[in-house]
Amino acid sequence: MTERLYYHDSSLCEFDAQVISCEQEGGRWKVVLDRTAFYPTSGGQPHDLGTLNGVPVIEVADAEENKVVHYTTAEVPAGAVHGEIDWARRRDHMQQHTGQHLLSAAFIELFQFPTVSFHLGKEISTIDLEAPVIVPRHLEEAERRVNEIIFEDRPVVIRFGTAEELAEAGIRKKVEREGMLRAIEIEGIDRQPCGGTHLERTGQAGLLLIRKLERRRELWRVEFVCGLRALGTARADFATLTQAASLLSCGLPEVPAVLAKIIEERRMQHAETKKLEERLAEHEARALMASSAPLDAYGSRLIVASVERATPAYLGLVAARVVAADGAVALLGSRETGHVVFAQSKGLAHDMGGVLRESLKEFGGKGGGPKDFAQGSVPDAAKVDSVLARARVLLGA
Repeated sequence: MTERLYYHDSSLCEFDAQVISCEQEGGRWKVVLDRTAFYPTSGGQPHDLGTLNGVPVIEVADAEENKVVHYTTAEVPAGAVHGEIDWARRRDHMQQHTGQHLLSAAFIELFQFPTVSFHLGKEISTIDLEAPVIVPRHLEEAERRVNEIIFEDRPVVIRFGTAEELAEAGIRKKVEREGMLRAIEIEGIDRQPCGGTHLERTGQAGLLLIRKLERRRELWRVEFVCGLRALGTARADFATLTQAASLLSCGLPEVPAVLAKIIEERRMQHAETKKLEERLAEHEARALMASSAPLDAYGSRLIVASVERATPAYLGLVAARVVAADGAVALLGSRETGHVVFAQSKGLAHDMGGVLRESLKEFGGKGGGPKDFAQGSVPDAAKVDSVLARARVLLGA
């Protein structure tokens, strides 16, 4: 059994202990101590990092018989050992975890939305809530309530007791485990069992910001940042907004309105461009038809052309206009993009999908489609004319 020093003092970042065992496992070592301040991965909170006698600790995990295993990059011999915790990482985790307790408690207090899971990530943390629906008002009110409690600098107290004793004290979460348990109490807002590391007072959390809300099956996932993460996030947001305002030549408050205007103008321009493309495709299709020669004795026409500066979408528009007429076969390509479109009027007997695949095969291209309309491309756009020539041969023209 390993004595867990962080249970009593989460701010402890240096300690002395005895090495009970040290075994090599692959390229790392498993070190067990009689006592430790290192927190193992548990309850949605990642493990601590640090050193044992200067040897880096790269992972910490729970093991059987209530032991804590420290995975190191080198051997830590039996005997006395001095441990040092990566304080910046520990403080960050304490801020996020305490912030999570406050946020979960606020959603319960204000709306009776219980938290069913918590994850402390490298950049953001999340809680999953059970709720029929969550709207921006819920987020704003919960965020404000949390920050009010942070600013009040309430004490965060560690309690120990059996499940029955904690239940009598008003712990809001039922515990199935037996024996002596640990709980965290934040004055007037939260009281629940937890083995994680926490701040001594809510004021040390600094600030909590809710970042995102998304639906996850029957749950609602809320992303948040706390403490120094919140400061860094706010600074990054301000830099982004400042850059956007500079690019748009407007003040920070006007960025949303200016963007909305640009998006609407772009939508209208896109619609107008599409209309012009359709008119141009109709004109180009007529010109191609006028310059073509009959394909066979039945008057079918074969149109083979490389359309200049044609996007794949525009190539498809021209082909569709060509084969809208009776008895037309279109073999069109773009020397700029390497795309090709093979199409025929309804009722003709060719298999344009098969012709396309066979024509592309020799040039490493890919594509396909049904009998009347097929599309594809070749990796080397300069081979488009060769693809069209091959298709023409396959059609017997």
